Amino acid sequence: MTQDEMKQAVARAAIDYVVAGEIIGVGTGSTANFFIDELGKIKDRIKGAVASSEATAERLRAHGITIFDLNDIDSMSVYIDGADEITAQGAMIKGGGAALTREKIVASVAKKFVCIADGSKLVDKLGKFPLPVEVIPMAQAVVARKLAALGGEPRLRVKDGKAVVTDNGCYIIDVLGLQIEDPATLEAQINDIVGVVTVGLFARRGADIALLGTADGVNSLTF
Repeated sequence: MTQDEMKQAVARAAIDYVVAGEIIGVGTGSTANFFIDELGKIKDRIKGAVASSEATAERLRAHGITIFDLNDIDSMSVYIDGADEITAQGAMIKGGGAALTREKIVASVAKKFVCIADGSKLVDKLGKFPLPVEVIPMAQAVVARKLAALGGEPRLRVKDGKAVVTDNGCYIIDVLGLQIEDPATLEAQINDIVGVVTVGLFARRGADIALLGTADGVNSLTF
């Protein structure tokens, strides 16, 4: 199976976790896009969705799925999203698609977090994938210095020679070279840096279930 075929397989498997008649949270990224396409096939079974990014909202609307504002939602049964890395304990690095803050907010409202990914995303230790940190633009330099003091190599995320701007009007600093021994502690440390909006560590509230695509099919992990 190709990587895309694995992503499609876990996207189909994730439909089993969609609760009929309810609003679900939907993540951002290539695997989440496959899930949105599958969700479009059963759109009449759900009330609608809360999107974790403008790109996700646009794709959901294209499938005729109603979008709800999170401010109007008290709780959701499930949030379904991908990951850039995930451990056997359910801790994740997310934010490769620059939607980490909204993803973390939407996930916090859901009763269950289902992570969907190809099997290559399962790692023994987080940190090979650069850790995204969303920052207030005026704090970019000071936050980068403090991230460097934690042992990483911070780099401002740029595209076409310009800083990537998130849906929240912020910048992303990617931290390279980390070997993350204690994800939850590091998550708290980085979130405490003044100027940080949030860090792409999802450890204090990690995944509840991971659906991992492999050559032999979809493996399910429960945390």
